[in-house]
Amino acid sequence: MKKVEIIIRPFKLEEIKECLTEIGIKGMTVTDVKGFGRQGGHKEVYRGAEYQVDFLPKIKVEVVIEEELLDELMEAVVNAARTGQVGDGKIFISPVDEVVRIRTGESGTDAL
Repeated sequence: MKKVEIIIRPFKLEEIKECLTEIGIKGMTVTDVKGFGRQGGHKEVYRGAEYQVDFLPKIKVEVVIEEELLDELMEAVVNAARTGQVGDGKIFISPVDEVVRIRTGESGTDAL
């Protein structure tokens, strides 16, 4: 099993949700986050004063999947999230040793 963390632009969330649902992902966790990478920040003007905004709003989508779905998921996410501009996001993949569904006690892929 793999845990996939997807950092995207906020307006891409619905497209990501749809593409994940289409490939059979039944659950996900979505979090509002802030951050920066190569995109950096930007300057804004408020009441005549200019200030630097370093942390930009992003969305983090987390899913745990069977390893067989990984390539399909990555391709679907890249196609759905890409705008071609700096700041489109990242996909992080980590191994998952065990999953347990608390309600039933099921474990492994049955718990997904």
